Amino acid sequence: MPEKNLTQKTVSSVKWSAIEKFGLQGMRFVLGLIMARLLLPSDYGTVGLISIFIAISTTFVDSGFGRALIRKLDRTETDFSTVFYFNIIVACVCYGILFLIAPWIAEFFKVPILTSIVRVQSITLIISALMQIHVSKLTIELNFKALAIRSILATLLSGICGIIMAYNGFGVWALVYQTILQHVINLVFIYIYCRWRPSLVFSWKSFKELGSFGSKLLASSLLHTIYMQMNTLVIGRFFSAKDIGFYNRGAQFAHLPVDTMNSVLGKVAFPIFVNLQNDDTRLINAYRKYVRALSIPVSFGCILLAAIAKPLILLLLTNRWADSILYLQIIALAVVFDPICSVNLVLLQVKGRSDLYLRLEIIKKTVSMAILFAAIPFGVVGICVSKIIYTQFAVIVNTYYTGKFFNLGYFAQVKDFSKYLLIAVFACLPAFGLANVPLTEWLSIPENAAYFVSLAVGCISATGLYYLFLRKDESFQYFLKIFENKFPFLKKVFR
Repeated sequence: MPEKNLTQKTVSSVKWSAIEKFGLQGMRFVLGLIMARLLLPSDYGTVGLISIFIAISTTFVDSGFGRALIRKLDRTETDFSTVFYFNIIVACVCYGILFLIAPWIAEFFKVPILTSIVRVQSITLIISALMQIHVSKLTIELNFKALAIRSILATLLSGICGIIMAYNGFGVWALVYQTILQHVINLVFIYIYCRWRPSLVFSWKSFKELGSFGSKLLASSLLHTIYMQMNTLVIGRFFSAKDIGFYNRGAQFAHLPVDTMNSVLGKVAFPIFVNLQNDDTRLINAYRKYVRALSIPVSFGCILLAAIAKPLILLLLTNRWADSILYLQIIALAVVFDPICSVNLVLLQVKGRSDLYLRLEIIKKTVSMAILFAAIPFGVVGICVSKIIYTQFAVIVNTYYTGKFFNLGYFAQVKDFSKYLLIAVFACLPAFGLANVPLTEWLSIPENAAYFVSLAVGCISATGLYYLFLRKDESFQYFLKIFENKFPFLKKVFR
């Protein structure tokens, strides 16, 4: 792909990926706040109990073939059809297994209603399988506009229906039906935007070729999925569904900056890096720009969330969710390093070294399980702290091969990243102080008004300080330019 066309497609892809992610985050945030006020923490915890089973099944359905297709440059119609039928078959098998073991899951967690919930919500596996190839094709074409529109519409419509059901007393089922409806709407729109239909062909040659890469990604993804969901499983088994609700809500807030920016840039980064896979110099230059661009908003977002956690939770979710505050603060300090962890693995995938990807995942996840189970005696707070310990270990491990192959090891990458992290800490100190002083007594105003003042002043002061510290930074100017080119009104804000 010519340099000019690649640049144009990259900018367009980033724009629509940003619109999708920011739009989704905004809607999910607002819709989630409304539902959180209508439902109980235990309702969210009950649904969270089955998340590990749905997540593992979803990983099997894809089996790494989606990434393998995107990475393959000479992909054929036979490749797409083969993977499509494979996805459908695996989805049906996974649904059948979950349907049969649903009573055991309910007994394991001692929550009888889980039998019905597992059997109903698992239908989403089949729905997802029907559109995975279509999503891959649109990603390959860098058609993130279509992906953005269908995701935003599906989230909005299903969210409104979920609120209506929650208001009318559906309880935990409002969350279940909302999830199913979102998948159905996604399916409808993806078939409208991508007219591809499978051919009546299944090639074992194609399956084996894609599987040689995808199988290693499957193993890696399974390990990662189990790790990501293991906290919920452990909390549900050793503590309670209510504790899961508090933990997941805190984690949801803490992951907002990482998920938003990693999705906006990360979704685009993989197909772009693939186009540069035969030019190491350009690949590493693009990689370092990506890491710096990602570090600027993620560092600030995570530290700011930790600083304003108390007024944020109490104002938006009420005292009912107060136990989420400390969880949010601890997890935010852990996930701030997630981008530097994940982006190193992207390089290994791009270079076709899924064998090394798998090796790293086995090492990390083995250690992570040991850390997690060692934290159980210290309660849910201990489990949150274990995430910080594991993340630091993961950064060291993930940067090993990047340093070996590209001379870009741990210290070089942390140097790029830590600069923005330290500046974010200093910028957010006033916000943290303001969030923890008794404004209600000092200003003689109601609690909610005090929380609002703390949030508003804290966010404005932190943002202003962060900008002042970075306004002459080259990477910060590059980051601003990306958004200014597509959102011209920002020029008046930052210039």
